[in-house]
Amino acid sequence: MATEGLRFLDPKILGKIKTLELKAKYVVEGFMTGLHKSPYKGFSCEFAEYRQYMHGDDLRYIDWKVFGRTDKFYIKEFEEETNLRCYITLDVSESMGYKGKKSGISKMEYANYLVASLAYFMTEQRDGPGLVTLDNKIVNFIPSSMRAGHLHTILMMLEKGVLGTTSNLSVPLHHLAEIYSKRGLIILVTDLMDDEESIRSALKHMRFKGHEVILFHIMDYDELEFPFSGLSRFEEMETNKEMLTLPDALRTSYIKNVNNFITSWKAECQKLDIDYVLLNTAKPLDFALMSFLAKRSGLM
Repeated sequence: MATEGLRFLDPKILGKIKTLELKAKYVVEGFMTGLHKSPYKGFSCEFAEYRQYMHGDDLRYIDWKVFGRTDKFYIKEFEEETNLRCYITLDVSESMGYKGKKSGISKMEYANYLVASLAYFMTEQRDGPGLVTLDNKIVNFIPSSMRAGHLHTILMMLEKGVLGTTSNLSVPLHHLAEIYSKRGLIILVTDLMDDEESIRSALKHMRFKGHEVILFHIMDYDELEFPFSGLSRFEEMETNKEMLTLPDALRTSYIKNVNNFITSWKAECQKLDIDYVLLNTAKPLDFALMSFLAKRSGLM
């Protein structure tokens, strides 16, 4: 498959790759190649060994005591920090099945690409990802682990996953906040098509328990831009309610309401010290991975 001249994280390119494992490998390796500096710098905590200084090495890691004894420059090398417990929590409710023409993939497919890439990325860093899928209950639960084959288990669950029913995320989220006995990083991937106050309450519960949280808000291009014209029929995906209307008459008020919705969530997450990341399914995943990397770096 020729990819020259195309962004390596474009969802449309990913859609041409057969398995989630290959998609994740493609995303992460492309992302790593695109970084100017190694994402592993700053994650070290345990001294491993010395090696002789080479041109371009960071001068901060020169051991000046060794230089005083040997008159030679040596660099301290460290083992990478491990054992970050990361719980990826994926909304699989019916509204995640929406797919607009501009995006070409559904919110659920986009979320699967994101989750697979994050799990692959964590495993490469020797961290132990876990995965929970939920709608109004916990649908599937894979605990955080670094055992051999764990990544494959997560990817197979994503491959076989199907859309659930109506969303009521707060119930399973409150339950998860209680059963996660050790503090970690909770990544919530959702379209937030649910009762706002209930989700806020669950997020507050997670923060009260000491967990760090990243909220990846998945929205389709259509939901953000409302590009419809002419007499159109709209159907609510979880209740099947329908409305026949002229979109042009609604566009201004719709865009205003959506922007207010996003602004409200940004403000709420800021108050709770939660990283909020809005993702458009028509755009690449690199911003999502960079946001995770920044959070992980801060945790170290």
